[in-house]
Amino acid sequence: MHYFDTNATTPLHPAARAAWLAAQDECWQNAASPTAGGARANALLEECRAKLASRFTPGTKIIFTSGATEANNAVLAYEATRQPVTHALISALEHASVRLPAEKFLGPRLRVFPACRDGTADLAALETALKRADVPIGLVSLMAVNNETGVIQPIQEAREIAHRHGARFHCDASQAFGKIFKSSLSLLTVFCDYVTGCAHKFGGPKGVGFLAFNSKTCPQFSGQSGGGQEDHRRAGTVDVPAIAAMLAALDVAEREAADPATSNDREIAHDIFESRLLREIPGATLNGGDDPSARVWNTTSLTLPRHANLRWLKRLERHGFVIATGSACTATESPGTPSRVLTAMGLTPEAAARTVRISALPGTSAEDFYALADAFVRGAAELDAEQTSAADNSTTVISIS
Repeated sequence: MHYFDTNATTPLHPAARAAWLAAQDECWQNAASPTAGGARANALLEECRAKLASRFTPGTKIIFTSGATEANNAVLAYEATRQPVTHALISALEHASVRLPAEKFLGPRLRVFPACRDGTADLAALETALKRADVPIGLVSLMAVNNETGVIQPIQEAREIAHRHGARFHCDASQAFGKIFKSSLSLLTVFCDYVTGCAHKFGGPKGVGFLAFNSKTCPQFSGQSGGGQEDHRRAGTVDVPAIAAMLAALDVAEREAADPATSNDREIAHDIFESRLLREIPGATLNGGDDPSARVWNTTSLTLPRHANLRWLKRLERHGFVIATGSACTATESPGTPSRVLTAMGLTPEAAARTVRISALPGTSAEDFYALADAFVRGAAELDAEQTSAADNSTTVISIS
């Protein structure tokens, strides 16, 4: 089976598995324990923390979490209570792990700024909302890369707007790691007060992630209570083996993203794949614009001219390919409802219901992309034939003698 749903999750990379096993064997004890074994576990934990912090700017603090969802919840809960009278602005493109806790913790103090048709956040609307706010805005949130369309968001500009109006800036960067160059990622904490990520999006294990925050602008940040772990900012026994596995996976993901030969080959293959789909399935359209450089290389959001997206998903799986209808989290949150991201970009609910997401692994070959294109073309012919047959069978001819 060919896997093209990596924006939902990735398989565990062998390097991450090896790091997890080594840490589980050698550093399995509680990192907070005042024993020799605890000291070994704590040393590995702090080594991982330093490695991750080095990817950001000086002054960045790292808190390890169970994933980006926990980290996003922690930021929104903290900001909601830090200044109880301020409001927050989030983009209409945000993942449910930002949108739902924002609704929960901020309630009527939450505002949403719109998206443009190209899939980017509407920065003019953000500026206007900040200028016209009848109460101060304490936080602005915009993701780095959209999980449904792959569109790279204007983080630098959004942060500058937010800070100009006295608001802190939060970025869910879950879909960025391993897909854009390390040099670009290092800028995140230059422009952000909070950055969140999770391991299973780039070859690490599920159930582990992080929050990187600017210790100068957010010195008092505190999330989960209950113990002194993570400098009293996030209580709970730390999963050192999972953290070690996450860092191993991140090392591999960044090397692969930075390799020009590999990245050029897969980008070319992906562009050829998209061009063929548009050519051989007339009426199909790309969401997020035709410029591949505006999107991460691995993601295609494709609105097909006919047939429900779930039918396409099942047909492609029959041919040996796993794709998605959209966000896995949103599918469990509100099954059958149109994508909020796509409708925010201007798609009708009916068009959104004909949209599929294709997201590739770093090791996806040109042959894999071309085989998927073949499967789409075959699938289109088969679904069309089935629809025609069903229409013919539903026609009743009444003979009057």
